[in-house]
Amino acid sequence: MLAYDQPISQPKPDAVKAPSHPAASFSVIDLIRLLWRRKVAIVAAALICACAAVMIGKSLTPRYAATAQLYVDPRELQLVDRELTPRSQDISGLSMVVESQARLITSNNVLLRVIEDTRLDKDPEFGGETTSLMGTLLKLISFGAKSSVDANAGRMAALLDALNRHINVRRTDRTYVVDIEVWSTEPAKAAMLANAVSAAYLAESKQSQADAARRATNDLSGRLKELQDRLRTSENALAVYKAQNNFVGTQDTLVSDQQLSAMTQRLAAAHALTLDAQAKYDQIEASRRGASDAGAIPEALQSPTIANLRAQYAEARRKYAELSGELGPLHPSLRNMEKQVEDLRKNITEELNRFSQSAKNDLTRARDYEASLTKALDSQKHQSVDLSQASVRLRELERDVDANRNVYQSFLKRSRETEEQESLNTSAARIIGEATAPQRRVFPPAMSLIAMIGFAIGALAAAAWIVAVERLSIPVPVTTTVQAPQKKPRATLSPDLKISIEPPKPPAQPSNPPPEPAAVSLEKPLIARLQETDVLRTLTGILAVPGVCDVTRMGWPTLRTNIPPGAFVAAIHQLCETATKRSSGLTPVLAVIGAGSSADRTVVALNAALAAARDGVKVLMIDADHAQHALSSKVTGAGRTEASRFGWLSIGTKASRAIETANGISILPTLKGSDVKASDAIRKAIAQARSSAGYDLVILDGPAMPWSAADRKLLDTSDGLVAMLPADLDINDAMEDVIAALGGAERKLIGVVLNELTPAGMQQRDKRYA
Repeated sequence: MLAYDQPISQPKPDAVKAPSHPAASFSVIDLIRLLWRRKVAIVAAALICACAAVMIGKSLTPRYAATAQLYVDPRELQLVDRELTPRSQDISGLSMVVESQARLITSNNVLLRVIEDTRLDKDPEFGGETTSLMGTLLKLISFGAKSSVDANAGRMAALLDALNRHINVRRTDRTYVVDIEVWSTEPAKAAMLANAVSAAYLAESKQSQADAARRATNDLSGRLKELQDRLRTSENALAVYKAQNNFVGTQDTLVSDQQLSAMTQRLAAAHALTLDAQAKYDQIEASRRGASDAGAIPEALQSPTIANLRAQYAEARRKYAELSGELGPLHPSLRNMEKQVEDLRKNITEELNRFSQSAKNDLTRARDYEASLTKALDSQKHQSVDLSQASVRLRELERDVDANRNVYQSFLKRSRETEEQESLNTSAARIIGEATAPQRRVFPPAMSLIAMIGFAIGALAAAAWIVAVERLSIPVPVTTTVQAPQKKPRATLSPDLKISIEPPKPPAQPSNPPPEPAAVSLEKPLIARLQETDVLRTLTGILAVPGVCDVTRMGWPTLRTNIPPGAFVAAIHQLCETATKRSSGLTPVLAVIGAGSSADRTVVALNAALAAARDGVKVLMIDADHAQHALSSKVTGAGRTEASRFGWLSIGTKASRAIETANGISILPTLKGSDVKASDAIRKAIAQARSSAGYDLVILDGPAMPWSAADRKLLDTSDGLVAMLPADLDINDAMEDVIAALGGAERKLIGVVLNELTPAGMQQRDKRYA
């Protein structure tokens, strides 16, 4: 087993013994013994293969992949009532549309547009033109062998093939999202090509829709002339036929039909008038022949002449009656009055005779009018029958005209719609994620993995060779390697929050120096940020409650409890899980270290404990900073130091016991004394906490840098280290100091917390406000 935290010691050369002849049988124990005897040679071969693998990996051309995301919605925008292509509403049909669009991304039209936009024909990576001497000679040779047209076609085909190999299009299952992944030897070029492919696809989609609408418009316009001539011919034939057969009328009814209908109505009216005249005449004649008063008919009553004569007649009768009573029958006055009465009666009778004659004349005229209408109606009926026979052909011609007119209008309307659709983009596809320059390469893999693979292959190959030589009784030379002591590495924190350790340059070698080791990355330490938005500042002088220890009221910035857990709490949970995995089933111990102010480190450790305690985790926080003991100064006297079932945990024999807080955290103050005594007491308290299993997590606040030997022993008992880097200092320098101070214990570094809280004199401010 390799211990990376221990220096490589100089191996002592073993005396090479003469190999003995192989036995008849070869057991597993013999194999293990043989490999153990040749362990130096196996390790040397493995190291050589690892170095060779790293050199090969360094020589390989790196590949960087960038991904752009497209949302291809098959349900296109409906800008007009009738689209060029019908819409599919079936789920399988929509999925097929998305798959087809994904295949169209790598079509030649899209790739040619990308080549034209990005000028890949000038890029040597894709087989473009090169300015080197060899490329010029090859171009001259190929020009002499092939024509320029064939050469350009072949070069363009090669460009398309090379670009197609650099593109990988995949669709996420059960979604309309399509990922366009493009790899290149340069990160910026990979991102540029991915964005260019997505933009070219959208442009090609819009252009294809415009071309389809333009083709439809041209086809429809070509048919409009023919349809217009056909409609004009059918309309002319209809007009000629109407003129020949005397079909005159409005659009709905012919004149003959209108005349027939009007004449029928007039005949019915004339017949009614005849009947009325006959009834009037019969009534007058019946009155004249009857004994009743002839002047009682309606016409006599309505006539002013009859009314005047009847009034005169009544007046004459009245006077005659008066004279009859006064005069004798032969008196001249009486005779004259009698004659006058008789004359008035004759006049009334003559007037009634004129009424009778008038009614007779009306009856005769009505009968003659009805007879003439009947004759004309018969003639019109014969003409209508003739037109009905001719209207069969007329209706055929009208249907032909209507059909041609409908087809022509439909084509004309559709032609205008498709002409307007040329400038409309109905595609719902859009870019939902532009590609950015990748920070890591996809090929070759990490140098550590290549070195591990080379180491394993070299070890297996050396072991196989040694076993084969041993079986053939061939002596195997044993080689040893000596590695010079190395200087301390230099740690840096890149802008993307990646911690790397760069080894120093080795001293100059006289000849054939070994290759320099590559930069070694830590095992992905988690980066967390403690910001002002995560905490709440309080005042100890105002909010402190006697008898109850509440860490949120000590005057230090603590996590907010009225908001959902943020990124800092999630990061602390991940760090606790990592420490738990490394603790081998025991209570995990997490030590918070760092450069800068001890109060800043204590604030980070306290907030880490609060973040862990939010989920009900029982946390024991130990103040391991025996020099500053900021946490102990805060909690001493703030709460009662009564002994609970975990109260026996203490530092030393006379120190205060663990202080229970209102936040689910037990705080164990430090022991004021030498660092050796304090460190031994803390290790003893950790052992007691693990043996009792009364706590779920132990967090050490410190110790402060620089560390003594006792402090390093204390750090060795922890399962994980968390470095605190204050934002007001240089982060790279602070990280370098931490890595340099850790030395071989750097493998325990599992996380880094960037303290971005605003530094302030909290104690002075508390006193001033209090």
